[in-house]
Amino acid sequence: MFTARPELTGTLGMVTASHWLSSQSGMAVLERGGNAFDAAVAAAFVLQVVQPDQNSPGGEVPIVAHHAATDETFVVNGQGPAPAALTGDALRKLGVTHVPQDGHLPACVPAMFGTLTLLLERYGTLRLREVLDYAIGYARSGFPTTPLTSLVIGDAQERFRTHWHSNAEVYLPGGRPPAPSERLTNAPLADTFERVLREAEARTPDRDGQIAGARDIWYRGFVAEAIDKHLSTAVMDSTGTDHRGFLTGQDLAEWQPTIERPASYDYYGYTVIKPQPWSQGPVLLQQLALLKGFDLASMDPTGPDFIHTFVEAAKLAFADREAYYGDPDFTDVPLDQLLSDAYNDERRKLISDVAGADLVPGSVHGVVPPLPRFVHEPLDPGGDHLPLPYIVPGSGRTHGDTVHIDVVDKWGNLASVTPSGGFLWGAPLVPGLGFAVGVRGQIFNLEDGLPNSVEPRKRPRTTLSPSLVLRDGEPYMAFGTPGGDMQDQWPLIFLLNHIHHGMNLQEAIDSPTWNTLHFPSSFMARASSPKLVRIEARVPHATRDELERRGHRIDVAEEWSLGMTSAVTRSADGLMRAGISPRGLLNYASGR
Repeated sequence: MFTARPELTGTLGMVTASHWLSSQSGMAVLERGGNAFDAAVAAAFVLQVVQPDQNSPGGEVPIVAHHAATDETFVVNGQGPAPAALTGDALRKLGVTHVPQDGHLPACVPAMFGTLTLLLERYGTLRLREVLDYAIGYARSGFPTTPLTSLVIGDAQERFRTHWHSNAEVYLPGGRPPAPSERLTNAPLADTFERVLREAEARTPDRDGQIAGARDIWYRGFVAEAIDKHLSTAVMDSTGTDHRGFLTGQDLAEWQPTIERPASYDYYGYTVIKPQPWSQGPVLLQQLALLKGFDLASMDPTGPDFIHTFVEAAKLAFADREAYYGDPDFTDVPLDQLLSDAYNDERRKLISDVAGADLVPGSVHGVVPPLPRFVHEPLDPGGDHLPLPYIVPGSGRTHGDTVHIDVVDKWGNLASVTPSGGFLWGAPLVPGLGFAVGVRGQIFNLEDGLPNSVEPRKRPRTTLSPSLVLRDGEPYMAFGTPGGDMQDQWPLIFLLNHIHHGMNLQEAIDSPTWNTLHFPSSFMARASSPKLVRIEARVPHATRDELERRGHRIDVAEEWSLGMTSAVTRSADGLMRAGISPRGLLNYASGR
């Protein structure tokens, strides 16, 4: 079949990333002798500089990885928790009816730096300076402004000038938004990284000690002090009112990144690895558990039977996400039952030849849990003064407000990394630091008593969802995409194409894509579109007509507009491959 790019092959290493400067930086690390974890960290820091509308050092970064030397498959918890003072009552006393989407109120502990440095310290080989130099260079000397970054800054420029002056200082050079491809710099961010390195290196000559010291400086030193001071001042947010934040330096000081056990599911000889349900990641596993009962290999991958079956399984799995998922440290998520054969044999009976109209979670131990009120009554933003035409993750306007990295090296290490948060449009930059603190708390539910209800020190149930695959028990693939709620739909289409239809990585990625919007969005205004399927125009007309006959509402998207999936693999003989979507125009694979 036609592919927009070749599937790369090589024996040294492969890096895919949401920006070509990131993948090239990661590949440079592999070529100088670093491993996959060194490369992933370098690539992630570069993305924080060159795609500031989609991530920053103030955001979060779940990671799924495999360490070949110890045969360990693990997750690094990259989602920071809510502040100790953030409660539903505290928010309601401010007169808000939902957690705002921007400003200081939804700020959680910025886990990005701690997570990346823990991965580097525990599993990497290079020093922190060696992997940070690439990002520092681009922040100091400049990088080409992407069309999307230019658009976002242009949309938000009046807010920057009027309310968020620190953003204007960096992102309105000369008092105007940078044009696409114009060189843009972020000197305060370069200064921040360089000061962290200087202070860490002054403490000890030891590599691991310097990395741990840098993390201590970030969460207990000058970075934390600046964040504490900044969040204690009131700033304009989407409610149209100035609010102080709940996040404090003490919240940063008390947080530590952790290595966690992943969730997994066995499917036709493949073991798919995801984070636990503080991420939406297990919803992909639930879809596999449902789809295992269908003969997908006999179906045309762009035909009505395949798409209908996929969409109906997604509806059931995402209904369970709304009903059950939340931080497992605070809520009992019955994941074993949700992935069990008995549970999915019953759920599968709900898939008929017509499109389901309702959001139907399953019953575990005879109990059907309540759904959030917004399932039936989408939130009314009310007087929200959105800072720009609101960026809906996965929409054609943005192609997702997140980035993604996959890396494999010659030793067999694999990493799937999904950085996000700290968006330049989500909150004002911390003065002097050059980045904003992430607003992932926007995903919390202000309604009490539900798995994802807001609570102190609780992780919001993030949409960020990196993926890893073992084949016959051996590490094989890292894959993922930006895209909010679609992060466990678009890559699943790719995976099914690869497993059932023999497509190589690039063929499976380039194949026409779709997603359902049947369930509530994780973002404002939590709206859902029952029976709606967004589908690329490359899907045959006959397929679309038949789906409509079965009761689906079809929204035809542009031909190459849905998903930015990427993947890397390594076979038993050491041959590595990589593929990445041409959608979005920035993402690129590098390999040798």
